[in-house]
Amino acid sequence: MKLVLFLATIIVISIIPFSFSENIIINTNKEQFAGGDTVEINGKVENGIAGDFVALEIKNPDGETILIRTVTLGEDGSFYLKFKIPESGKAGNYNIVANSEIAGETITETKTITQSNSAQTSDSVKIGSKGGGCLIATATYGSELAPQVQQLRELRDNSLLQTASGNSFMTGFNQFYYSFSPTVADWERENPIFKEAVKLTLTPMISSLSILNYMDMDSEDKVLGYGISLILLNIGMYFVAPVVVIHQIKKKFYV
Repeated sequence: MKLVLFLATIIVISIIPFSFSENIIINTNKEQFAGGDTVEINGKVENGIAGDFVALEIKNPDGETILIRTVTLGEDGSFYLKFKIPESGKAGNYNIVANSEIAGETITETKTITQSNSAQTSDSVKIGSKGGGCLIATATYGSELAPQVQQLRELRDNSLLQTASGNSFMTGFNQFYYSFSPTVADWERENPIFKEAVKLTLTPMISSLSILNYMDMDSEDKVLGYGISLILLNIGMYFVAPVVVIHQIKKKFYV
């Protein structure tokens, strides 16, 4: 009898780790891609809870991270993300790495896809595709994994850098942005009040950029059209609206 109980205990112990193991399932719309193709990721965190997060990291054939995105899980633990293989990207294997935390334990899964060929690009495109970090946004929201920072990075990598006009814009913008952003980021880390003021300033702009998540920016004309529209929208929010409000206040109290 003792021998039977002992064997039963061994069997139960050996089964329990497998029955409660957690896994991440990663599927893509296809296995091989060309430069500029869109990769659609459909996945599921087994026993994942709606509202929890899965962190997705895309690594190029050289092992460099080209995209990091935090995605909210759906009702059944499902998640979805799409991104574009850079047209100037190197041919080879790209790794999709998913990380999620379940019951205090971090689980990881990796899926490999292949880029079969790489488009030839000009030197200006290559320069534009080497976009650095969002220094001010990272300092403002506390982490490179913050949703607001990921939104800016995804807009840059998956939309602007996929067109010649977008690359030209980013090349000029980077030269201007990185001339002052390290100093501003340092000020934010040293002064919490200044950091909150920057956050208050950035939030409307980032909210307006979220409109682009619902647009297909797959051509030069669309990038230019949506880009000019958003620039005008932000000029209205940051400059025209305050001037109108100040004018109305002065008119009310000084007439």
